[in-house]
Amino acid sequence: MNIIFATNNQDKYNEIKEIMQEFPVGILSMREAGIDMDIEENGLTFMENAIIKARAVYEAASEGMLVIADDSGLEVDYLNKEPGIYSARYLGVDTSYRIKNQSLIDRLSGVPDENRTARFVCAIAAILPNGDLLTSEETMEGRIDYQESGENGFGYDPIFYLPEYKMTSASLSKEDKNAISHRGKALKVMKEKLSDYIS
Repeated sequence: MNIIFATNNQDKYNEIKEIMQEFPVGILSMREAGIDMDIEENGLTFMENAIIKARAVYEAASEGMLVIADDSGLEVDYLNKEPGIYSARYLGVDTSYRIKNQSLIDRLSGVPDENRTARFVCAIAAILPNGDLLTSEETMEGRIDYQESGENGFGYDPIFYLPEYKMTSASLSKEDKNAISHRGKALKVMKEKLSDYIS
């Protein structure tokens, strides 16, 4: 069985394939499944957007396909949980993450560690071939660092500091990051929910 993962983000797709590599299914991107569409993410929560994406791709896919979608982003408490569901679109879809990250650092200028708390959120929605919906949602807690560091992550990883590891999530090995990340934990829960269906 193949699963279509509803994303066109290559970094996210690669990370998902690594996390799901021991699961007895193939993982296809939208492009690999022959689905070319822009999905309007007009939900008000990460979960609403994940469900919107999953349903849109499910309806466009071949009959009998299992579709998974995630919506994820960064919430910074001091900034009223911005950028939140607009994380990918913060300062513009085509704006580099180096610029986005520096903007967040600048907006937190002078703010002490205890007020720089933040989290990554990942909501996952799966549509089974019969149309049933499964969901999971997890977080990774940390704080916004004072500068970018680390080469292993993408997006906001270089400024997301994990006090227990004394480094950013971009400085973790892929294995360590996948074990503790919002996406890794949410996919683990989803794999458990799907195991009865797939086995």
